[in-house]
Amino acid sequence: MVNASSNNKRIAKNTVVLYIRMIITLVVSLITTRVILKTLGVVDYGIYQTIGGLVALLGYLNGALSVGSSRFLTYELGTGDCNKLQRTFSSVFYVHLILAVIVVVVGETAGLWFLYNKLVIPAERMIAATWIYHLSIITAVFTITQVPYSASIISHERMNVYAYTSIADVVLKLVIVYLLVISPFDKLMFYALLLFIQTVGMMCFYRWYCKKRFEEATIKRVFDKQIVKSVLSYSGWNIFATTSVALCSQGITVVTNMFFNPEVVASRAVANTVNQTANQFIGNFRTAVNPQIVKQYAAKNYDGSKKLLLSSTRYSFYLFFIIALPVCMSAEFILRLWLGQVPEYAVQYLQLAICASLFDVFNLSFYTGLYAEGRIKENSIFSSSFFFIAFVLTYILFKLGMSPLVSGWMLLFSQIIIALIVKPIMLVKIVYYNYGEIYSIFKNCLLVVIVSVPLPILLLIYKEGICDNYYIRELIVCIISILCAITSIWFVGFGKNMRVRLIEFVNSKLKTLMPTKD
Repeated sequence: MVNASSNNKRIAKNTVVLYIRMIITLVVSLITTRVILKTLGVVDYGIYQTIGGLVALLGYLNGALSVGSSRFLTYELGTGDCNKLQRTFSSVFYVHLILAVIVVVVGETAGLWFLYNKLVIPAERMIAATWIYHLSIITAVFTITQVPYSASIISHERMNVYAYTSIADVVLKLVIVYLLVISPFDKLMFYALLLFIQTVGMMCFYRWYCKKRFEEATIKRVFDKQIVKSVLSYSGWNIFATTSVALCSQGITVVTNMFFNPEVVASRAVANTVNQTANQFIGNFRTAVNPQIVKQYAAKNYDGSKKLLLSSTRYSFYLFFIIALPVCMSAEFILRLWLGQVPEYAVQYLQLAICASLFDVFNLSFYTGLYAEGRIKENSIFSSSFFFIAFVLTYILFKLGMSPLVSGWMLLFSQIIIALIVKPIMLVKIVYYNYGEIYSIFKNCLLVVIVSVPLPILLLIYKEGICDNYYIRELIVCIISILCAITSIWFVGFGKNMRVRLIEFVNSKLKTLMPTKD
């Protein structure tokens, strides 16, 4: 009981720290994106997003290996074998170093050919696009070799490090925006250079911190073939899964540029920026809770691990829904308030992306159970197949002249099938969860949605009669949506015991802030 209480406190503390970091980065990100879009222009902004997407495709193998690296480092921390932890870290580092070399070779040959021959980029901007591409390749090398260090910070649950570095990150982003505005140089090329310097600088700090704080983070001349084999075996199927996800995100960005102009790519990028910002709320919560799920599983506390996963899934959905409902109802208002002028398709892209992310909450949460068990083969085969199909269908429909919004619909349908059918079956068959427990989570979340949605939809339909002022009218719809989501979660999503605990917690915190009478 004491240990569980201590773990819950650690999760709560780490969540708070990550949320503070997120709020700071969120505000600055929204401000800087508006200025950058205005300074670069829609075309150059779309070019930057396309090139970034192309390089990200080359580095997505790194994403697959990073999941495996984090899993094995966290697992060894849970077992308490310090020697094995040290050997795991060094072996994983060399694997990523080899991968970085492969990315450089492929990127500077096949990737460069694709840039020149397949992407729709204005001829006068090709020099700038090439400059961005080479810088992105170098950044990818640093990013790939950074993975073991980032995995160590998460495994040790030192989330406060991210909060501290956010201050420096915010300052640097603001400096970048200022320098970009006053720069006499080519805006697009200068922006890419500044981002490169910032990214490398932050990575160097993380490496320095890990070497100072974690004994295993000092690279040794160790290449344990058994550990490498285990990581690659674990990550092998994850590579298939990560590649499919890459195709549905960065891959579709590149394909969109093959059939449509950079302005359409910019619209999709703007919508994805808002969606990714909203997803940080869930990402921070899951980053705080996932290590505990894995550690409890490693310690053979299977019931505790399952209970934590299921409850955290429900709360993850609630947290995201509080943001998702007002964003969907007031997408145009939010984008207009943020950017001034809303790019074509941006509103629809955003609404589809937010809906897909709602289902992705279940997808990502349930994956942690498979991740803890070390069984991801089935997930890679079945889940990834739907993403591959979505990518292929998107390409075919683009070829047939369909709307660019097709990509958003394909992703949404894939997420629904994976979250509601594929992942629950795998949890039951592989980690021995119970269907009743899983679908009770779906039931609670569905009830919250059903109760929350009607009033905001009615306001959206009849909003013209609310007020003549556009901004006041849209703000009312947004606020009512938030209040409906919170009220529904409180009375429908939370049980009586949970409400009592939350009230007691708030009261205890208020008492500590109130001055005591002598």
